[in-house]
Amino acid sequence: MTELLSLQNVHVQRSGQVVLSVDSLSIEQGQRMVVVGPNGSGKSTLLLTLARLLHPSAGRILWRGEDLARVPALVYRRQIGLVLQDALLLDTSVYENVALGLRFRGVSERQVRQRVDAWLERLGVLALRQRPAHRLSGGEAQRVSLARALALEPQLLLLDEPFSALDAPTRLRLQEDLQSLLQEMALTVVMVTHDLSEALLLAQRMAVMMNGRIVQVGSATEVLGAPVSPQVAEFVGVETVLPGVVEGEQDGVLLVRCADHVLEVVGQVESGRPVYVCLRPEDVTLWPAAMKPPSSSARNWLEATVTRLLPQGPLVRVTLSGADVPLVALVTRASAAGLALQPGVRVRASFKASAAHVIRR
Repeated sequence: MTELLSLQNVHVQRSGQVVLSVDSLSIEQGQRMVVVGPNGSGKSTLLLTLARLLHPSAGRILWRGEDLARVPALVYRRQIGLVLQDALLLDTSVYENVALGLRFRGVSERQVRQRVDAWLERLGVLALRQRPAHRLSGGEAQRVSLARALALEPQLLLLDEPFSALDAPTRLRLQEDLQSLLQEMALTVVMVTHDLSEALLLAQRMAVMMNGRIVQVGSATEVLGAPVSPQVAEFVGVETVLPGVVEGEQDGVLLVRCADHVLEVVGQVESGRPVYVCLRPEDVTLWPAAMKPPSSSARNWLEATVTRLLPQGPLVRVTLSGADVPLVALVTRASAAGLALQPGVRVRASFKASAAHVIRR
């Protein structure tokens, strides 16, 4: 694929402090890159820098291989679309809001009508074309904001947490509709969000930001399955992070001592190396304490005591303690009821060697 945009040693300052420091980041033509990270990690600063609303104090941004600083701002901005958290619509009709940018670009009125109506229809708000923007719901306003950006046929679409202010059902419908649209289009997208489920739905590649830096880039599977640090692991939903030491290797898996237990984990780390063993809660299976371990691919079995139950929709988050190896499991409500889980109940917990991920300390 052709590289559309890249950042090289880019630093951005605010009030004399460096708030963004990106050593390297490349975005290819037609790629959907989602930047995730906790609040305050620098995601929006990165997006505003890509929109040329903030300017680097050092480093280079390349646009199609050319230094962006040498590209006239108007030329560049006419090739991008920007959608922010707030729709920021003008106090006029839906149609006029979408048409305005096209008229600025000198598009004929016939083409304006065609493109505006086409995008309003694709985003499900054509029936609202004459409605005043101030009478739209939050979801309707963001659909109009997306139509306004996409009608310009940008080379690059920048999305700054566009669904964060919406209620959950509206947000999900809009996410699914946008995913379908983007799959049909060869459009390059950079989106920032702190919502992992949103990132997983829309991303082809994912970049993780922490403290103004890009700390990991890869596919969603790579980032969630192999986080590079305990901080990234925690952010992407790894709730069990156990310090340990590699004692050796057996049958192709590592033997890692965590407290009084030796766990079997897939990985490649030299013997004697301190590590963290990371485990997602959905990869932990619970069994009755009296049950003998069944014949299965799970190579790790631990006895534990339930200390807390926290319902999460159709699932239950179960916190376990025992033998100095705390675990967190995620089970269905039916499983929780079948095991009669409550604080103080003893259980067996199991997980596969391939389910755990090792990070060098």
